[in-house]
Amino acid sequence: MRARLAPDLPIQRCGAAGWLALALALPVLPVLAADQSAQLEIGKKLFMSGAVPACAVCHTLQAAGAEGAVGPVLDELKPDAARVAKALRDGLGQMPSYKGKLSDEQIDAIAAYVAQASGGAR
Repeated sequence: MRARLAPDLPIQRCGAAGWLALALALPVLPVLAADQSAQLEIGKKLFMSGAVPACAVCHTLQAAGAEGAVGPVLDELKPDAARVAKALRDGLGQMPSYKGKLSDEQIDAIAAYVAQASGGAR
């Protein structure tokens, strides 16, 4: 009987095609992380002052230092990015729509930031 030095992991069974896919993907990972980090930074700036009115005027979000008292407390709501983006595009209750005021990229950046900062799912 042959001794095993490590448990049988899925990566050990992936063969040449799997290793090739992994080798091709690895250089891209730092770029994706940098892009995500930049998007979150842009989202935070827009949350604080980029939208008119700024999200921080109405909403509380501890990570942003925002203490708005009109809208929901985002730290408690913990919305995912899709929910935030929909609210920004369509408006919700007293919240106005930002469609046409913010680009899709700006809306996506705010949505990603709020989801990450509040602990909501992306």
